[in-house]
Amino acid sequence: MASTGDEAQPGGEPLTIAQLAERAGVSIATVSKVVNGRLDVAPDTRALIESLIRRHGYRRKRRASEAAPLLEVVFGELHGLYAVEILNGVGHVARDHNLGVVVSELHGRHTPGRGWFEDVLTRRPIGVIAVFASLTADHAERLRGRGVPLVLLDPTGDLDDGIPSVGAGNWNGGLAATRHLLALGHTRIAVLTGPPHMLSSRARLDGYRTAMDLAGVPVDPALVRIGDFQIADGRHLTRELLRLPEPPTAVFACNDAEALGVYQAATEAGLRIPDDLSVVGFDDLPMAEWNIPPLTTVRQPLREMAVSAATMLVTLAQGEEPPQRRVELATELIVRSSTAPPAKAR
Repeated sequence: MASTGDEAQPGGEPLTIAQLAERAGVSIATVSKVVNGRLDVAPDTRALIESLIRRHGYRRKRRASEAAPLLEVVFGELHGLYAVEILNGVGHVARDHNLGVVVSELHGRHTPGRGWFEDVLTRRPIGVIAVFASLTADHAERLRGRGVPLVLLDPTGDLDDGIPSVGAGNWNGGLAATRHLLALGHTRIAVLTGPPHMLSSRARLDGYRTAMDLAGVPVDPALVRIGDFQIADGRHLTRELLRLPEPPTAVFACNDAEALGVYQAATEAGLRIPDDLSVVGFDDLPMAEWNIPPLTTVRQPLREMAVSAATMLVTLAQGEEPPQRRVELATELIVRSSTAPPAKAR
């Protein structure tokens, strides 16, 4: 009968692969497959071995198998200036610690597919930063069982207390963006969100709703549009808004890409920004200043967030506990030339 592994290992030493095999009542080859992320192991057997690893740890015999001087960054989707800002911040910390940076992508899935764990365990990085991706407590536990800590950066899903994470003040940003438009005299304020399952999208929308409520301005459901944080969404959603019997005089786009789409739709309709339509974005990526006119937007400190996440990961890899397991950096409204009072108020 296979051992359950409930008895403590004498002296608290992690188990070798042979000891794990003995306790689980399986072959060393089977344990090796689990340790290295292979998928061809029966679920019950895998669960037993992973339970033993979580309880006792796992000691590799050869130094050559220890963690490589690499820090892995996995993006839910890798493109644009958002990723550049993140990698600049991670690279700054990596250079300070003589680490290389490996970049991987989930190709828009946000959750790892088959083979991702095997690839990571083959590289043996000191740890993984998951950017705008929905890695769960189970994913974190599987990595931690192999000595690979995980930190979430700009997490998309609800937060798990067991996984360290770094984010931004999305609710405050949505509040500030909407208050700015209200202060200019706008009341027909549309909002273009991201997917509802994403934490940042929900928080920015909640900030918008709170600002409208505090100002005593009812939210017209027709002005709340759900997008996917893409330029194309901003464009086609704004086209729909401009066809309303009473179109908005201002749009809060929940990221700068959607804001660029708003610009495109406004131009198609012969509208001038901000004379006919005010626009606020979110992120303050470099392109925000390049827009004509320059975009008023909420600055999300992406580079600083990446520095914080990478520093947290290095601390965990050294076997220490970071000062905080949840870090939220402040956002800031950057006022440029894309917002003005509505035409009827001028």
